[in-house]
Amino acid sequence: MNIFGVGLPEVTVILILALLIFGPKKLPELGKQLGKTLKSLKEASNKFQNEIDQAINEEDKDESLKSIEGNQTNEINQEKIESENNNFLNKENSNN
Repeated sequence: MNIFGVGLPEVTVILILALLIFGPKKLPELGKQLGKTLKSLKEASNKFQNEIDQAINEEDKDESLKSIEGNQTNEINQEKIESENNNFLNKENSNN
């Protein structure tokens, strides 16, 4: 058993010291408060991680949209070049 890098013997010593310092009546209250604190820290950590994930996903979406827009612009430009080339060739052929 390994909790936060602390083994079973260390946890036992800590619990015995806490029992001697705070007494048997206060120990359950302290445990409850510690549990609530750890729960709120975990929730805050999860919310923070979710916000980071959302920000990363939004950046990816923006980059994808820019890439798609760039590809469409390139296709339109290519079509214009091909059209101009065809017009030029048609003029050359009609002149000959």
